[in-house]
Amino acid sequence: MAKGIMYIDGQRVEFDGEKNVLAVIRKAGIDMPTFCFNTELSTYGACRMCVVEDEKGKIDASCSMEPRDGLKIRTNTAKLLKHRRMILELILASHDRDCTICEKTENCMLQELALRFGIRKVRFENNREPIEKDYSSVAIGRDPNKCILCGDCIRMCNEVQGVGVLNFAHRGSEIRVMPAFDRKLADTNCVNCGQRANICPTGAIHIHNQIGEAWKALLDPEKRVVIQIAPAVRVGIGESFGLKRGENCLNKLVTALKMMGADEVYDTNVGADLTVIEESNEFLERLKVGGPFPMFTSCCPAWVKHVENELPQYMKNVSTCKSPMQMLAAILKEQSAARDKADGKKTFHIAIMPCTAKKMEAARKEFIRKGEPDVDLVLTTREVIMMIKEMGIRFEELEGEAPDMPYGISTGAAVIFGTTGGVAEAVARHIVADKSRDTFKMLEYSNLRGTDEIRAVSLPYGDRDLHIAIVHGLANAKKLITEMEEGRAYFDLVEVMTCRGGCVGGAGQPTVTTAQKRERTAGLYEADRNSMIKTAGLNPVAAQLYDGILKNKSHKLLHVHYGKTK
Repeated sequence: MAKGIMYIDGQRVEFDGEKNVLAVIRKAGIDMPTFCFNTELSTYGACRMCVVEDEKGKIDASCSMEPRDGLKIRTNTAKLLKHRRMILELILASHDRDCTICEKTENCMLQELALRFGIRKVRFENNREPIEKDYSSVAIGRDPNKCILCGDCIRMCNEVQGVGVLNFAHRGSEIRVMPAFDRKLADTNCVNCGQRANICPTGAIHIHNQIGEAWKALLDPEKRVVIQIAPAVRVGIGESFGLKRGENCLNKLVTALKMMGADEVYDTNVGADLTVIEESNEFLERLKVGGPFPMFTSCCPAWVKHVENELPQYMKNVSTCKSPMQMLAAILKEQSAARDKADGKKTFHIAIMPCTAKKMEAARKEFIRKGEPDVDLVLTTREVIMMIKEMGIRFEELEGEAPDMPYGISTGAAVIFGTTGGVAEAVARHIVADKSRDTFKMLEYSNLRGTDEIRAVSLPYGDRDLHIAIVHGLANAKKLITEMEEGRAYFDLVEVMTCRGGCVGGAGQPTVTTAQKRERTAGLYEADRNSMIKTAGLNPVAAQLYDGILKNKSHKLLHVHYGKTK
């Protein structure tokens, strides 16, 4: 990697391996404006906001410039300022500027840069015809009138997820971002992961907002509102209220939800413990009968949808276990039937998730029983943050309150479900014969944990080794499957998470950067260390459920069979 010295605005700056001049500029403490640059995606260089000027007056985009020794550049000259303001004015001229009611308000890069560069008036008339909005998807909305053609969503969908739902169409002033043949999102292979919405700088793609439905239920005296909270939410919500990144805010969130009108608040971790037990049993049964292998995990609904859409031959390899959300929801709805009949109330179940695809999962026909969904409504972490702010709750000052019993007791194995590798590690803890501290430390320092996009580990089990793979990002899952199909790799168990970093990096979380994912993951591992119970099989609540409501009903309530296999 190249090393050397650059001169940025007269400041001497060393570089050592940075991929582009933009990275060196940021290293120097200068916040360069960008729309189309993201460290997790390929360099595109379309927006031209990050341009710099060299000694000869030449202007070039810093994101696509390679650092070189002795290079002298300026980042803020009269020419560059005029250039950036012109770009912003032109974008705003053809932009739907209903900022006060936009889903991206207070988190919009266009709004932020217009304010930063003093754009108070747009001189150019907008002659663009309004384009129809697309709200066909249960999780993702699309408003082409807000699109600035940065291409971030296209590269995310192609490079990270390998789905390729969106691309550029037409040319010149008619160019647009759209699915092939301008189809609705619901008619494409979109898996509702929401990562395009997460990376969109303006709100052209956004999460389907269901806050109104949530308030309607919470304020209805004839409804008993029961809420469950996913593992990754507790370490993602606090930073929006000035708390330390990765801080476990579960108890504060319980308090806030009770203030908002929730009748009962439970921890999805109980569902995660049940998932570990059921998935482990299924895996061990496959070992007895010889497959089919690999067994793919089924906790991530976007991954399951992707297999259905593009890899149907592998549906038989996907675990029949429901996700933790759906397991707990099925139990709650099963238990509520008699109580609802007795007191005349109707139980309304809300799941708070870091994931937009959970909205899609909750709406699947497989999880609708007797005409009623097990999960009535899914709210993302972002939506709950908006509701807390709307009510005026000072979240950071709240006294914590534990989740309600009996679904408030869980294990460390359950809480790590929120990060990549967590499901595989939880299963490994459950099936290993030696459950000593040394064994768990060995698992902790194995390749089950980490940030590599594809990881592999072999663990001794009886007279053989178990080969386990962890992969995050659907494009990486495709790579792994190709390796297995070509005979270059073999695995017994494969954990797949659609979002990079796992659920801590879900699109329903507040802004997701590499640093945020790392700190949220650290928060989950800290919660695991502080947990008195490390394995799912030792959760007393799970034991009571198997002796009670799950007796002779465990497969019916905890398992699901998706579509047809080939």
